[in-house]
Amino acid sequence: MSGGPGTEGASLQDIEALIADFQASGMRELHVRAGDVEIYLSTDATAPGLGAKAVTVQVEAVAAPTSAPAATAVPSVAASPAIHATSDLPEDAVIVTAPYLGTFYRAPKPGSPVYVDVGSVVTDDTEMCLVEVMKLFTAVRAGVSGTVHAILAADGAMVEADQPLFAVIPAKNQG
Repeated sequence: MSGGPGTEGASLQDIEALIADFQASGMRELHVRAGDVEIYLSTDATAPGLGAKAVTVQVEAVAAPTSAPAATAVPSVAASPAIHATSDLPEDAVIVTAPYLGTFYRAPKPGSPVYVDVGSVVTDDTEMCLVEVMKLFTAVRAGVSGTVHAILAADGAMVEADQPLFAVIPAKNQG
């Protein structure tokens, strides 16, 4: 956002451009904070607004394959031992996906501990990672209580919308 030298103010043109980009992106929610300007955009009329701390992404259950398809690893990250093909996951695993195209970060900043690792116990509201696009960071929450079974993307990798990021074994299925 532009402003005078040393300022972080947002012009009306900057805000209009942000709104146009949001509408064209297909994203459902966007929360931007730059200096003293904070903007919350949503396509959901019932969204909580600026009081919300992060976007909760949808999770989907992984169905057991009916046939034995060839396992394919997530593109560009197959070399990581922590990354599994989704077809190799337990039948009851819940997949936490990326909310949109962006860069996947496992820690809040370089050198900090990761939010979660394999074996971490999570609740619905546990922040698992950040996805960044154009210097806007979105916290991705688990959306389910359980234990992290697998990490499906490499830290710092570009991920696509709805790409699997984590597999979580729901708490009711553990024991």
